[in-house]
Amino acid sequence: MPLAELSLASPRHLVRFHPKRVPHMFTDVLILGAGIAGIRAALAARAVDPSLETVVISKNALRESNSAYAQGGIAGVLDPEDNFAHHAADTIAAGKGLCHPDVVELVVREAPERIEELVEYGADFDRVADAAGVSKLALTREGGHSHRRIVHALGDATGWEVMRAMRQRVRSVENVQLWEQTFLLDLLTVGEGKDARCAGALVWSPTHGKTFVWAKSTVLCTGGCGRLFRETTNPDLATGDGHAAAFRAGAELRDMEFMQFHPTVLYIAGGARHLISEAVRGEGAHLLDADGRRFMGDYSDAMELAPRDEVSRAITDVMEKSGHPCVYLSLAHLDPAMVAERFPNIGQTCERFGIDISKDRIPVRPGAHYMIGGVTTDEHGATTLPGLWSAGESTSSGLHGANRLASNSLLEGLVFGKRAGEAAGQSASGRGDEFCARTVDADRSDPQKEPLDVDDLRRSLASLMTRRVGITRDASGLREADRQVDFWARFAGTQEFSEPAGWELQNMLLTARLMAAAAAAREESRGTHFRSDYPDTNPGAGEHVTVRRSGGR
Repeated sequence: MPLAELSLASPRHLVRFHPKRVPHMFTDVLILGAGIAGIRAALAARAVDPSLETVVISKNALRESNSAYAQGGIAGVLDPEDNFAHHAADTIAAGKGLCHPDVVELVVREAPERIEELVEYGADFDRVADAAGVSKLALTREGGHSHRRIVHALGDATGWEVMRAMRQRVRSVENVQLWEQTFLLDLLTVGEGKDARCAGALVWSPTHGKTFVWAKSTVLCTGGCGRLFRETTNPDLATGDGHAAAFRAGAELRDMEFMQFHPTVLYIAGGARHLISEAVRGEGAHLLDADGRRFMGDYSDAMELAPRDEVSRAITDVMEKSGHPCVYLSLAHLDPAMVAERFPNIGQTCERFGIDISKDRIPVRPGAHYMIGGVTTDEHGATTLPGLWSAGESTSSGLHGANRLASNSLLEGLVFGKRAGEAAGQSASGRGDEFCARTVDADRSDPQKEPLDVDDLRRSLASLMTRRVGITRDASGLREADRQVDFWARFAGTQEFSEPAGWELQNMLLTARLMAAAAAAREESRGTHFRSDYPDTNPGAGEHVTVRRSGGR
């Protein structure tokens, strides 16, 4: 598979700055992002050397992250009838030939320990009593899993409970600063070519403005980019900031064509989109078309428990054939008491729209959910840019391949957050202090200052990406997307913005170009990437598509 080299209209940095007029601060470890991977990285770095000064930057309030919105749970082998080989096989089967078996093996083997760690932090997972009356973790099953191995909390609010416990834990340790409402503008690099290395980041906050944060080690944990699409389960903060910043800094990105669409997003015209967890189908819910017919048997022997990419395409096909804007989930055949206990938050959300999930059909359609592609990392979270590690949804670790297995995402954040934090901490611990503010070239001359409706352009971008780089793609649509996004980037990318909304737009335009370019390069269908002009999987194309900035490392 060819290396996709892009010639960018946007400059190296998002904003102009004068290094002598911007405040500088210094730390040992800088962690960009405060979701599950970022917080776990902070705890790991401190465990390496408690004297290390660590700064964790959160784009929004600390409680806001993609991790906090995760409903389903965390996958791990905790049932005596299950084993690591089963979990690994399910992950590799979902990944459609692009998983790295060694990475899959290390993640599934670490899973039980990482889950037990969360229990030690105080995460209150749902429990059941065994035959002897002894309390044990409750396990459920989701699509693509051969066994019940998903731990969950508060019924369907696992991410919220896990992040509550982790925030409480990280606030209790010394030498960790938590900076909220702080935006990552760009990664700082020193040196040229092969000698370049990451040396921290330029950040911005409404109270302090631009600040250089120089760090011995930097860990990127900025999450995904679901807001590129019109229908998405992601919160507003998921705008691909880390993907774009890493690319501008010269790091390699991989698998950018693989965006996972969740099959079941609550669809109420005019209402916010809410995730209807995979666990709903795991507990036995049926998918029905507009006529009330259960249709998944036409597409997969696994019915509703088929992998997400297959279910998403099936739903899209049914919607196109029927002309109906959605399909429906039905739990009416299940025990109402179990439904109420297992899915309290989903029940409350649907109730706001007059839907009783124990008897009424839930209107759903697919939405962008999880970015599989990202910064290329090794088994320790190291990127191709020395001094920079990465973990979580901002990465391509080799775990997910071409399609993420349900409930492996929080697990990946835990495993690689720990590994990246440890490696970053070890690197920082071995280096002496150098309080030196280095010269940085802002390289933004004559920025454009034309009036620009940022919200309108974001809506236009989301509509284009949904139509042309969504669940189904083809060469002509991808060319159209590339031309249009390139046109927008030529004038929006050279604007000088002064607040996050504009910077997010520029990051989204860049990330959209990377996604479209990678999708055009992969002339086959594999996992979440479906090309109607190349509908079959090419057995000889089981390689990664990688992208780097032209002139980068």
